[in-house]
Amino acid sequence: MSKSIEPTPAAVRDAIARGDVAGAAQALTDIIASDRRADWAFINLIALLANHGRRADALVVARRAIVASPENAVAHDQLGTLLSVENDLPAGEWHFRRALETGGTNAGPLANLALNLMQQGRTTESEAAFAEADRLAPRTLRILAHWSKLREVQGDFAGAERLLEAAEAASSAEAINLLRVQYLARTGRDAEALAIIEAAHNINGEGQLERGRLYERVGRHVEAWADYVEGKRKLAAETGLSYDAAGVAAFYCAMREYFSAATMARIPRASTRGDVPQPVFILGAPRSGTTLIEQVLSAHSAVRAGGEHAWLSELRAVAQRLCWYGGDFPGCLDATAAADERHLAAVLRDHYFARAETAGLTVPGARLFTDKTPFNEINLPLLLMAFPEAKLVLVKRDPRDVAVSMISNNLSHGFNCAYRIEDIVHHLAATDALIAGYEREFGRTAYVLQYEQFVADPEAETRRLLAYVGLPFEDACLRFHESRRYAPTPSYARVAEKVNDRSVGRWRHFAGELAPHVATLGPVLTAGGYRP
Repeated sequence: MSKSIEPTPAAVRDAIARGDVAGAAQALTDIIASDRRADWAFINLIALLANHGRRADALVVARRAIVASPENAVAHDQLGTLLSVENDLPAGEWHFRRALETGGTNAGPLANLALNLMQQGRTTESEAAFAEADRLAPRTLRILAHWSKLREVQGDFAGAERLLEAAEAASSAEAINLLRVQYLARTGRDAEALAIIEAAHNINGEGQLERGRLYERVGRHVEAWADYVEGKRKLAAETGLSYDAAGVAAFYCAMREYFSAATMARIPRASTRGDVPQPVFILGAPRSGTTLIEQVLSAHSAVRAGGEHAWLSELRAVAQRLCWYGGDFPGCLDATAAADERHLAAVLRDHYFARAETAGLTVPGARLFTDKTPFNEINLPLLLMAFPEAKLVLVKRDPRDVAVSMISNNLSHGFNCAYRIEDIVHHLAATDALIAGYEREFGRTAYVLQYEQFVADPEAETRRLLAYVGLPFEDACLRFHESRRYAPTPSYARVAEKVNDRSVGRWRHFAGELAPHVATLGPVLTAGGYRP
């Protein structure tokens, strides 16, 4: 069991009351420096940093807390939450289970575990965890609200409503309004949903996006765009996240300049491991149709859905650690010129498989599993080092439709570019230019699937896709919408429907708002065959 949490010292409380976050953090840091077993100080510092937009710092402190005290159940719960927010769901799950092992079974970490399992698409396990959390802490708003969401994503709208009513009885209608609005919208009751959300006294960033999507559905596009912009402004303020355009430009420049054809010819490539299912990488921007393509592929009997993970991006840090004397990444890869560093490619491959194993993707039962992490294409050189024979599917969609969808949904992909339309279009253009540079140097490496063509003729495109990945056609791939799998992305409701063209050309409703940014997207439009 972890040590009991002592009261927060007055100096720390006073600093927080004054809004002096830096002072409070320093006071807690000083306490930890003098007593590395001060569990309560670690716990308070983690919460302070996380609540004020410093998640990266909070992660470091949470790791240090567990090193200092491996039985600190609260720190395990906090680290599990931080990792889950970072979309490292298998690692988050592990820490929630450790919190329950070291601190005893209680509703808080159990509800966090249930939410994590839901986000992994493991709905049956999530249901059981929510039920147990509710037994331990009946009539708890947070448990009932998340449990209700689980029922909704599974299409059990009656069950979702019953849990929502229980949540309302435990708190107030105001507290669960956003969930009720989402359920009404999903069942086509837009007018009722709008009436509720327009009557709300205070609306947060997520609520503002939801209202914007409702305005768009009823044709009030000017109001919709205003809500998207304001909703994203609020979310940026709530999370403390922003897009570092200069930092991204420097990183892309380093990648483009280092990974030439000559470089790729000399750096090592890993062999293909025949003992585990192989990854199929579905590349592309968020909201480009990658979830749809994953659902189509995972409906095949030989494919398991892998979802989104940061495993390819992690390979940059792995390479940096192993080749530390070679300078910063990507220049550190020059170290592979030495014979005793040529094994790096195999290490990168096996690191990826080790991470996939924690998510249950390498167990027997399927030949392939998918990885649909948005913007994974920026890691193409490392992907080709670790998986030179892998099947790569690059999903392309009109970038104007992608931009509208990104501004209207709560996303953190692409180095947090989705909080402002200016950053969205900049990042789409910069990423497209980087990939075009890769293609010039490496030659065509991915199968390009055009979203609009897939929507126009799903059977023909599905047959071509399956042929590319080396699988026989199965009719189930055309009936992917019948799958009970929950795809834990903003597209979860769309991929539960048959293919339709409702979102093709969506950008036209916002042509005026997008006009100042079309020039930035010009090269992307031309390269994709879209008319400006």
